[in-house]
Amino acid sequence: MSSPSSQSAPAAPVPPLTLGLKSAYGFGSVAYGVKNNGFDYFLLLFYSQVIGLDARLVGIAITTALVFDAISDPIIGYWSDNLRSRWGRRHPFMYIAAVPVALSYFLMWNPPADWSQTGLFWYLLVMAVSIRTFITLYETPSSALAPELTDHYDERSSLLSFRYYFGWTGGNSMTVMMFFFIFPALATATIADGRFNRDSYEILGIVGSALIFISIMVSAAGTHKRIPHLKQPPPARAITPKLIFREIFETLANRSFIALFIASLLGAIATGLAAALAFYFYTYFWEFTSIQTGIITTGVFLAAVMGSVMAPYVSRKLGKKKGAIIIGLVAFLGAPMPILLRVLGLLPENGTPFVFWFVFITGVIDVGLIICYQILSSSMIADLVEQSELETGRRSEGVFFSTVTFIRKSVQGFGLILASFVLYVAQFPAGATVDQVSAEAVWRLGAYYVPTILVLWMAMIAVISGYKVDRATHEDNLRKLAEGRS
Repeated sequence: MSSPSSQSAPAAPVPPLTLGLKSAYGFGSVAYGVKNNGFDYFLLLFYSQVIGLDARLVGIAITTALVFDAISDPIIGYWSDNLRSRWGRRHPFMYIAAVPVALSYFLMWNPPADWSQTGLFWYLLVMAVSIRTFITLYETPSSALAPELTDHYDERSSLLSFRYYFGWTGGNSMTVMMFFFIFPALATATIADGRFNRDSYEILGIVGSALIFISIMVSAAGTHKRIPHLKQPPPARAITPKLIFREIFETLANRSFIALFIASLLGAIATGLAAALAFYFYTYFWEFTSIQTGIITTGVFLAAVMGSVMAPYVSRKLGKKKGAIIIGLVAFLGAPMPILLRVLGLLPENGTPFVFWFVFITGVIDVGLIICYQILSSSMIADLVEQSELETGRRSEGVFFSTVTFIRKSVQGFGLILASFVLYVAQFPAGATVDQVSAEAVWRLGAYYVPTILVLWMAMIAVISGYKVDRATHEDNLRKLAEGRS
């Protein structure tokens, strides 16, 4: 076992976290929430149903970008762990990323007109790689601040509750804007539903890119004064590619991390599948209007409050691992129940008030539980930092949270391509309006979706049982590190 390095000691006594600091840190996730929301909910619909790109090509383009992510994400995380600057290890990345992230997001929603399938595929691929690399440049160092800002077992869950609250509400604000204002306003005589009007997504790109830029800058500036109290980089040394990859592999070889990573990856695939098909279900399966869909998306605001309040409480009462397993089982078994009941013919016909409110209420409860689960899972990642420091002698927040960034981007990658193939096997027509899709295709969509997502989620819950860091282990790790420093 290596002895803890000098980087473990903070530069000055660490003051307690204030509400303002937690809010500034949390608000930074609005950028990722906006980007994620666009990719999760609108990208497949926009490129396949509006632009006309084959749904399978959309999935392949986004999944191909994961190859670049698998290399760039841990390298950026490692870089931010070792950067030496007067603004610390994390903040230079946060400031630098603001403009490129915003610009690439805008370009994503403005593809060239009249390009061939091949041309559109390459445009989407280049844009996907660009924005995902730039968002990593911001999100990984920003997320890695969490275990630096506090090492307290429960306070980490509280801090990350702010992060997830703003991420979910920020991204969902864009969805509400689209369904309440933009889609209805851009319905025309030739395009009766604004969801199929290309101009709607141009507005999405403009507003979203502005919000991304503001979020990044507010968070970076709001946490800037904390720089003197953050962990210091390791002593200067010759860094070679061989050393980089050796230390990354040493850090990520932790058994609890491997269990959590595989579980989180399975969860990300399931989440991506659900998100990519969400508006297919709202539009074609439930036949909700644009306004009804907008009302359902407002439920996420309630769910974000619910999940953010629950997570610290569950952390204190049950512990993170046990709480995540219990909350996850309830959430993930309940999520596809409305669709299953419709497939089995146990719900009233579409258009009845009961169906709408049933989907709305169950959705709020389920998303709230999922947010609680996500906060606990992310806090479990933060608790691995000290265990890794005992094993390797290095603080590796950036490397650990680069895997969180990669997992979250897997939502759009593996989840999106899985969604595109569910559409394919269901023989769901591309570029079709609601009245052009047969009842058989709609039924097949639900029938293939439910067992697929249940298998993914139950496998995730089974794998997470391999995580071993509980409250007692974390406190013992802190004690050993303190003894090593003294």
